[in-house]
Amino acid sequence: MSSVTDAPAGRVTNALGARLRRVREFVDETEPPALAIIAVMTLSLLASLVGFLVVSDLTIVPFVAFLAAAGIGWFRYQEETAYVIALMMTVSTILILGLIIVFIFRESIPVIRYESATVFGVTVPGLRMFIQPNWDAVSPPIQYSMVPMIHGTVMVTLIGSAVAAPLGVSAALFISEIAPATVREVVKPGVEILAGIPSIVYGFIGFTVLGPWASEQFQTTGQGSYLFVGIVVGLMALPTVVSVAEDALSSVPESMKSGSLAMGTTDWQTMTSITLPAAFSGVSAAVLLGVGRAIGETMAATVMLRGVPRLTEPLVNVFYGQETLTSIIARNYGEADGLQMDALFVAGVILFITVLVISIGAQYIEWRMHEKLGGEV
Repeated sequence: MSSVTDAPAGRVTNALGARLRRVREFVDETEPPALAIIAVMTLSLLASLVGFLVVSDLTIVPFVAFLAAAGIGWFRYQEETAYVIALMMTVSTILILGLIIVFIFRESIPVIRYESATVFGVTVPGLRMFIQPNWDAVSPPIQYSMVPMIHGTVMVTLIGSAVAAPLGVSAALFISEIAPATVREVVKPGVEILAGIPSIVYGFIGFTVLGPWASEQFQTTGQGSYLFVGIVVGLMALPTVVSVAEDALSSVPESMKSGSLAMGTTDWQTMTSITLPAAFSGVSAAVLLGVGRAIGETMAATVMLRGVPRLTEPLVNVFYGQETLTSIIARNYGEADGLQMDALFVAGVILFITVLVISIGAQYIEWRMHEKLGGEV
């Protein structure tokens, strides 16, 4: 058990050690004038970041210095400058992401304190947001419950995943293993084009076509249902699942498939016993990306749902749709203030943590499949 848990830590340590060795080699092999230009670039970019954070009018000065140093370095020491710029952009991306995380967590603190509850004499910050079912930002007592929105997000995500996962993996198998080359060349670019259609278009079609039809057929009061929002979101996530899963299936070596067929198996048996297991990490990553798309979808849910932050009765009723975490942010951000604004940041924190857990799960699946197969696929 200890070897399993120590393996990721050992890989991280080895990667950091290798990175440090590369930095030392870079410093030893770089000429002093180039190092001086790199130092000016680093310090000026750092000063620009500090000036931006403190909202200084002088932020432009160090940024101009960075551009000037980068320009000189590019003409005189292009390779070293390109390496440093790429490294700076990577570090900047991580730093900006960290600042965003700190900001959304900090903004959510007031409402977490407001919604504290006492359990067995111990005060638990934010507990009432997850044990009470009511959201009311107008009439006293003011309550900011995340339960209705979490319920709506779970319902939409489950329905969307049930649509995107089986259809996406099946389509990827067809494109990768069954379809002729001419069909593959037409279908795959078409699927990728579908991924570029804005979500508001899908939501508008759902609102104007699916919504009225569902209201008439199922005799519901008004429009908006988790069932059809989930279907629309699943169709939106479908191109992502198909594209990523097809790339994973296509990366399986032909020698593995040919060996299976040589043993007398059928094409279907080869796909299910060889191709899919060998590409499982990539296929699971495709499904998780689709799930992440379903969780984070905003405009389609905002357009199609009723916008009432309350639970459906009964909870499994998919023919009515109230609100999700993303739709409540989009619907209320423009007019919210005070604790209500902080409550919207709590919804953002929940979404962030959920997507983080999904990403970690995808990495864990990939690592386990790497260990099982004894190499990279």
